[in-house]
Amino acid sequence: MKKRVYVDLFYLNTALTGIKTYMLEFVEAVNEHSQDDLEYIFSHDPEKQATQTFFRGDVPYWRKLLYHIYYFYYKQLVLPLRLKFHKADHLICFDFVAPALNSKPNIVVVHDAFFWQMPQNYNAHWRKYFLKAIYWGLKENTTVVTTSRYAKASIEQATPIKHPIEVIYQCPRLLPDQADDRILEELELWAQGYFLHIGSFDKRKDLTVLIKAFAKFDQKYPGEKKLVLVGERGLSVALDDYPAVVGAIREYRLEEKVVLPGFLPDKKVKSLYRNAFAYIFPSSNEGFGIPVIEAMHNQIPVLISDQAALAEVAGGAALVSPIGDVDNFAKQMEKLHLEPQLRENLIQKGLIRTKVFSRQNFYESFHQLISNG
Repeated sequence: MKKRVYVDLFYLNTALTGIKTYMLEFVEAVNEHSQDDLEYIFSHDPEKQATQTFFRGDVPYWRKLLYHIYYFYYKQLVLPLRLKFHKADHLICFDFVAPALNSKPNIVVVHDAFFWQMPQNYNAHWRKYFLKAIYWGLKENTTVVTTSRYAKASIEQATPIKHPIEVIYQCPRLLPDQADDRILEELELWAQGYFLHIGSFDKRKDLTVLIKAFAKFDQKYPGEKKLVLVGERGLSVALDDYPAVVGAIREYRLEEKVVLPGFLPDKKVKSLYRNAFAYIFPSSNEGFGIPVIEAMHNQIPVLISDQAALAEVAGGAALVSPIGDVDNFAKQMEKLHLEPQLRENLIQKGLIRTKVFSRQNFYESFHQLISNG
């Protein structure tokens, strides 16, 4: 008899790069590799839910407040009723929170320990409620899944969560085969003429470090490269580093050399990956670091900080610089610029590394967890 697995996709209406990719790629993994012993039921149409804009981004305070109420209502009242209606045997929640009123086995994905490690980055009242909501949903029959060995260690050390934690490596976003190369002309870019970063403007991303390192590189090699920072602003005032990034750009007079296109559709992102000179990820804290594998998959070299999750994901296939070390990041950028063979070696190592992070492996890890549950 088939087990019925209910997959909660509600959070796609506000999720940014990391969790959004996780959820969408899980849907694709199920569509490609699902087996006859499990039936998956998605709570929402993934494409429609992922393109909702009413609650996303820099919205008025009343919308944020409304969303928190809506989120609580959905998670604690609507979702349990849906589980009963669909006679679900299992529930998967990708956004830390499962409903308190649910007797079915849960799989809850806790992507990182940021809420516990960096409380200063979150509204104190919201954080207090959200942590309680996480604890309410962690029943005896809950399995906690996280994204890396580093994330697992962080959760065990920084949180009161005592449930067994499974590490499942996620699949990066497999972008469309066709790319929209018009984005290069729109942004006044050229092939291999820019360093790239894709992700939200959260403070932990350390994008001001990247701006300063690029300023040093540009001072030495003026006009050789641009810097492109793709992504949405942070989810809250406490998290958002966009003003500091803009301030650093102005301070170093890089207005014509640093490009901030905001959120872009996948075909344009594909083109930016495919034509970039290198991908740079200076973050001070990550649970996984999806763009590392996305960049490798698109055959560009990667430069990361020595943050543990990024190093784990890169698996020795990237250049590494100490967190926050502007001079070293600039030095590594220069090495990529001056040593074509280094760049080619990194590309080849990256392609090998990407094989670990396939949709099939992603699906089969969840399938085994559910089947044994």
